[in-house]
This record gives sequence, C-alpha cells and structure tokens, in this order.
Amino acid sequence: MATGLLMLAIFTVCYTLIARTLSKGILTAPILYIGFGYLMAQTGLMPLGEAEHLLNIVAEIALIVLLFLDAAQINLQILRKRHQWPVRMLAFGLPLAIAIGTLAAAPFLPGEPLIVAALAAALLAPTDAALGLAVVTNKAVPERVRRALTLESGLNDGLALPVILLFASLAGEVMQPGSADWLVFGAKQLVFGPLVGGVIGAVGGVLFLAAKRRDMTTDTIEGIGAIAMAGSAYLAAGTVDGNGFIASFVAGLFFGNVIKGQCAFIYEFTESEGQMLSWGAFFLIGLALVPQAVLHLDAASLAIILISLFVVRPLAVWLSLTGTDAAPLTRLFFGWFGPRGLATALFALLVVDQIDQKIGELLLNLAVNAVWISAVLHGVTAVPLARLYGARMSGRDGAAEMATVPPMRPEISTDRS
Repeated sequence: MATGLLMLAIFTVCYTLIARTLSKGILTAPILYIGFGYLMAQTGLMPLGEAEHLLNIVAEIALIVLLFLDAAQINLQILRKRHQWPVRMLAFGLPLAIAIGTLAAAPFLPGEPLIVAALAAALLAPTDAALGLAVVTNKAVPERVRRALTLESGLNDGLALPVILLFASLAGEVMQPGSADWLVFGAKQLVFGPLVGGVIGAVGGVLFLAAKRRDMTTDTIEGIGAIAMAGSAYLAAGTVDGNGFIASFVAGLFFGNVIKGQCAFIYEFTESEGQMLSWGAFFLIGLALVPQAVLHLDAASLAIILISLFVVRPLAVWLSLTGTDAAPLTRLFFGWFGPRGLATALFALLVVDQIDQKIGELLLNLAVNAVWISAVLHGVTAVPLARLYGARMSGRDGAAEMATVPPMRPEISTDRS
C-alpha cells in the first residue's frame, strides 16, 4: 500500500509540473488519473480491498465538499434574471434527459422493471465540469457559453440527486414488494435533508457575516469553518434520517446566497484542495472500480452509454433551448459537452446497497464505464472542438448571441472559470 501511495504522489508531482502543457492537448487530469489508477490495479501494489474502503471515504468527503462549494458559488437572483441558457438546461433539459434516457435504456434492460431504466437514466444525467475543464477554461470559447456550462454542471448533480434517491427507493419497493419502509425512508431523505441544510446554511451565513463585520476572524479561518459547515449539514441530516448529500448542497446554496461572495476561501479551495479531492477520487475509481466494470462492459451497457452521450443529452439540450437565442451550433456544443464524471460514479456507489444486489452491481458497472468512456471521448475532443466552435462563433453571425453577461458572483481575488 505504501509503495502504491508513493507512486501516486510522484505521479501527481509530475502531472503538476506539466499541467499547463497538457491542458492544451487531449490528455486531461481525469483521463490520466483514471488511467493511472487502472494501471496500478494491474500491478497489485495497492490491494483492491483497501482501495475500495479508501474510495468510499474519499468519495463521500469529495461529494460533501464539492456539492457545498458548487452550490455556494451560485447567485440565485442573477441566475434567475440573466442566465437563460443554464436555467433552461436545468429546468427542462435535466428532466428531459432522464425521461428520454429511460425510454432509450429500457429496451437494453429486458425483463427489468421500468424503474431500473429510469434509475440508470438518472445516474447518467448529471454532468461534470472537471471532465470538460479544457472547454470551460478555453478563452477561444465565448464567456457566455463557458459560464453556462459551468453553472449547469455545478447545479445539475445536486438537482439530480433527489431524483436518484427517489428512484432507488421505488426500485427497492418494486423488487421487494411490501417493503413500505423503503418509501418512508426515501421520503424522509428528500424532506429532512433540504430542511436541515437550509437552516444550517442560512444561520451559518448570518454568523459568518456578523463575524466579518466585527473583524473577529480571517479569510482562511472562515474557509475552514465553511468546510466544517458542509460536514455539519451532512451529519446533522443523518441524525433525522435526512440525506446528508442533499443537505450539504442546500446548505451551500443558502450559505452562498447569504454571504453573497464575501468568503473568498470557498473559491480558492475549489481551485486547489478541491482539485486534489477530485483527482484522488478519479484515481480510486480507476483503481477500485474500473477493472471490474470493464469486465462487465457488454453490448447492452455500451449501447446505453453511447446513446446517452450521443443522443439523449444532445436531444434534451436542443429541446430545452428551443425559443432562446442559442444558435443551432451552440445547442449542439452544449449537447456534446456534458461529460459524465464524479457525480455519476459516486451517486451509483451511494444507491448500490439500497437495491437488489444484482441490479445494484449492474448500475454501478454501467455508471463507472460511462465515466471512463466519457473521460476519453470528451477529453480528446475538448480542445479541438472548442477551438473550432470558438472560431465559428467569433464571426458576425455569432456576435449577438455571444454578448457578455455579468458575473455570477462579486469579483474577488480568484476566479473559477
């Protein structure tokens, strides 16, 4: 185990030394870390049993913190008034992706209840900006498009999670008739989680502002407190049978809209420690989950994944942006750059124990295969397609559409693009 961790540390040092150079090509951090994890699994230097245990810990921490941080950076008032594209993709595109995805997956899951196809579609619906970092940080892509993709990916995992938990509860009821406690448990998760998160986030935000006004704290200490608040929301929700991940997301949403960008550490953490959490989770997915998932990648699973990537999301996004000022090329660009990342894998891990073991393993393998396939496909296409799209939209025809919009948060020392 120690040798494996040493190799991971050396790999990370080497990556950071050439990260800027790599960002101009097709090898993204998720591709490299998933690939390195898979390679380490073949060497046997890191026991898979220990890796799976470590993955559960890192995955939970990463999900709690990143859900909170993503939500804390969203200004709901400005989002509602000035960001039509991400709002439409979230309000209409996400439900459409789940509905269309359910119909698309059902034929490839013969003999299984429709709720299983719905759960598969919901797991494949969230997107991850980390896998599309080469797009959302590429200055060739107009700012409005980059910001829309960042906002959508920051919010859709938190919005998809209640649907996934609901479908998991319904799947448990369908597969084990008479187990009404599944539905009661699911209802508690979806109701108490948001309530606890909202209270903790709002009260925490008020206390932080009061402490800042009285100069009783510092930016760094505030940041530590904010991360602790995410953990508090998660743990507090668990004490009343609420879902801790939903509580963390809602806590971040309330906290961010109370402090209104006055806690700079949140954005700094996202750029540094948050990246490390993300890389570590991708590495552990490659180490502990990808080897097994690849062995179960059959024609049906591959079809579901490819249809989700090439048909379901593009169609859902195209329909959701109907009637807006988004040009056809922009709709296609949004439709393709919806990579499946950490949320897909971590949500699958979250529900795998709540449903029938056979179905749970099927969905987990499906989710993990979707993540590495998406990492490769979106990684290798990010830079060339971003440049091509930027060049096409820089002309006169795209000028009106690309009008800049005000930033989602007040300007501070760091900027999360």
